[in-house]
Amino acid sequence: MAELVRVRLDETEHTVPAGTTVAALVAGCTGGAIRRSLAGEPRGLLCGMGICFECRATVDGRPHVRTCMIPVAEGMEVRREP
Repeated sequence: MAELVRVRLDETEHTVPAGTTVAALVAGCTGGAIRRSLAGEPRGLLCGMGICFECRATVDGRPHVRTCMIPVAEGMEVRREP
């Protein structure tokens, strides 16, 4: 059985298996929208391997983190970008 970690996404706390990517957490909890384009349209995962930068979010205060490249960690705070 996988170890579980607690992560805060926007204002909600979630418990997920350790090793889950932040992108998978966001996609699973929000229906896929990670951020909005300059025109206001929802943007989600595209490549899933760190090339496209569509999955950016603020992680532990660091803006523009490619969430598909980073696993969740206990106590991590993730904020989707407006």
